[in-house]
Amino acid sequence: MKKKFFEIEKDGFYGTYYEDPNGSDCTMIGLFGDDPNDYMAKCGAKWLHSRGVNVMCMSPGKKNYSHVNFPLERIQTAIDWLKSHGSRKVGIMGMSTAGMDSIAAASLLPDLTLTFGITASDFVWQGFEQGKKDGCGEWPIPNASTLSWQGKPLPYMPFIYEHPVYWQKIEGETKGSGDIERSTCLFIDSEKAHPLTEEQMIKVENIKGKLILVGADDDSFWEAGKYVRRMDKRLQERPHECEYEALAYEHGTHFVLPESMLRLALPFGLKFVMRFIFKAAKDFPDECEQTRKDIDRKLSAALRQWVKD
Repeated sequence: MKKKFFEIEKDGFYGTYYEDPNGSDCTMIGLFGDDPNDYMAKCGAKWLHSRGVNVMCMSPGKKNYSHVNFPLERIQTAIDWLKSHGSRKVGIMGMSTAGMDSIAAASLLPDLTLTFGITASDFVWQGFEQGKKDGCGEWPIPNASTLSWQGKPLPYMPFIYEHPVYWQKIEGETKGSGDIERSTCLFIDSEKAHPLTEEQMIKVENIKGKLILVGADDDSFWEAGKYVRRMDKRLQERPHECEYEALAYEHGTHFVLPESMLRLALPFGLKFVMRFIFKAAKDFPDECEQTRKDIDRKLSAALRQWVKD
């Protein structure tokens, strides 16, 4: 794949541009993991290429999945570069924590006209870092948000647990669960202790163009299905310009990605591998597969229509 690399100091954002080998005047910003050059980012780029678009993969920094006041202006800087280099349309696709990033960015940046928020929360979280600290793999950052805008941290829901209890809670919930990780207690307990305020909610009604929200009730990381339903309710109650689909599935795990995208990453034994990562994929393998296939159809159809219009 033809690539162009971007650095924060030189270009204003960290990313890699994967040009569609067949040529396109539409680009999706892909928020796929902790680095725009890792395996999952390359698989995401290949999947989007097959749907007729260029891809600009981005992350907060090199091999960095920490989220501490990540400036959403960096996404606008990437959009500006894409627009000045032949992109007629720009969209955004994020999964996991970056699902939140994608819808938050789209709510503030009207140039984004196709948004896929996969397992996105409907509120902004407290900032966190990942790595190794006191035997912990992740820890919350006091008085910091995950995201910032115009030089200021976005209002966020604070986690009730501080370091190191935060990670100890994740370890305790994960142990014996059959999931590679469980962290729902962080979000459930924090929301009970600190009920969400309007300023912490992502203003999804401001998103332009087409919006697709995806989550499953058996997500082991957070209550993704519940968040999709809340955003659906918010959009029903507020004026909005976007055309949207709120896809809340009973089964699908945290990996509610298009089936064909996951098969690019795991061409053989996908269901076999998934059952060792998530208990729901072991207990309901066919249902999870059908969810991924339905997501594949709906996201692919949205991309085709967006490119065509």
